[in-house]
Amino acid sequence: MNRKPELKGRAARLARLFPAGPQQAARTPFVLLVVLLLGGGLIGLLVMNSALSEGSFRMDDLQKDTKSLTDEEQALQRDIDSYSAPDALQRRARELGMVPGGDPAFLNPDGTVKGVPSAAAQQSAQDVPVVVRPPEAITLSQTIASPSSATPTTPTSSASSAPSDPPAQNSAPTAAAPETPGR
Repeated sequence: MNRKPELKGRAARLARLFPAGPQQAARTPFVLLVVLLLGGGLIGLLVMNSALSEGSFRMDDLQKDTKSLTDEEQALQRDIDSYSAPDALQRRARELGMVPGGDPAFLNPDGTVKGVPSAAAQQSAQDVPVVVRPPEAITLSQTIASPSSATPTTPTSSASSAPSDPPAQNSAPTAAAPETPGR
């Protein structure tokens, strides 16, 4: 009684496309595919989350470095500003023995002088501060003052080339005596 009617024509051709009996699809490959997709997605999220955390820590370190370097730059800029302030420059110039200049005069291209020059103000001995320079600074200033000399004069080289006679105690300038051929 459970007999299916036979189909003819077009209906028979369509009926052949459907499965003939109650068959179950294989569930194992589908379940395995879904588990693999979910597991891969979770692992991908974990890797992405750890990479973002690492980037966040690196960004925090770089921001701390930037802040410390900015603070250092501002401190250096404050030092530069304090050294280049007019009163600090004037004090340092006075320590070096410099005096304010007089009125300037200018030379025109034709050789005439424009303006009246005046000499710099002379300081008294009381106003001049005593500046103690280390030997390196003296040697450096001598080298800078006479760049045409090939060898800079140092305390050791000038002491070895000095004559064996003791220096004169007289403070008056004397003419240089010619060297004798026996020495």
